[in-house]
Amino acid sequence: MLHPLADWKEWTSSGAVLAAALIAAHITYRMLFSAAERLARRTGSVIDSSLVRHGRRPARLILPLLALFFALPATSLPAGPLGVIRHAIALGMIASVAWLVIILVDVFEDVAAEKYKIGVADDLRARKIQTQIHVLRRTVAVVACIVAFSVMLMTFPSIRQFGVSLFASAGIAGIIIGMAARPTISSLLAGLQIALTEPIRLEDVVIVEGEWGWIEEITTTYVVVRIWDLRRLVVPISYFIEHPFQNWTRVTADLLGTVFLYTDYTVPVEEIRQELRRVLKSTDLWDGKAWGLQVTDARETTMELRALMSAADSSKA
Repeated sequence: MLHPLADWKEWTSSGAVLAAALIAAHITYRMLFSAAERLARRTGSVIDSSLVRHGRRPARLILPLLALFFALPATSLPAGPLGVIRHAIALGMIASVAWLVIILVDVFEDVAAEKYKIGVADDLRARKIQTQIHVLRRTVAVVACIVAFSVMLMTFPSIRQFGVSLFASAGIAGIIIGMAARPTISSLLAGLQIALTEPIRLEDVVIVEGEWGWIEEITTTYVVVRIWDLRRLVVPISYFIEHPFQNWTRVTADLLGTVFLYTDYTVPVEEIRQELRRVLKSTDLWDGKAWGLQVTDARETTMELRALMSAADSSKA
């Protein structure tokens, strides 16, 4: 094996080859994404723009790794350092593959967000699809990272042999790991169940723990509820599987609003009913579907009147 100090020319030439490969990778990166940006602006495609935006960071890792991989045969490095560099490149490529999988889901999420926009009238289907993709993205990211990390560990012979030696105790180890990871696994399964059964979706109007707000974010472990006064209520995602809560936009966004009036027995109920109808017709907040005024309680000195009216969503109600 060549000694590093005795044959410095070999090290210098090899270093120059690797440095040239990295410079070529950097130039290729600049040219490739410059052309890709022009193409995305010209086509105006959501897919093209999303690929350029999400692909920048992984490309900065993948292109240098590929350049080093193809440049290694042209070097004269000793077997020891050469093996270390090849192992490092392999680890980087494994991480890059996991990163690319996550990037593909990100692009799919951008396309769905463009096609199914939230914030328009009757956006229940859009919120349903975006919620499913959002939870799927989180799940894919966790699974891809776990698989990539496991494969990276298996590239180390010492760790692989250590795992074989512990195979006999794998049952006990599996039980211990399962008990330790139970909250994480429970949250992951709860997220998948929410994506499939849809008890909540993004921007659903809910009442949780006595607080009224909107579902702002759904992660693999928790849900963020944006309260009406701009506070944030952070709730474990398993809460929405294990506890009852109110969802005002589960099927449709329209609601019935009520107002209670307490009067004496001399008040003309029919005139109040006609006045209610006049008020409803004079406002755009009423959707015109339902209204009514009824006596719901009669006490010793007062009557309870319930005015009922329909609205297109909870804010208008």
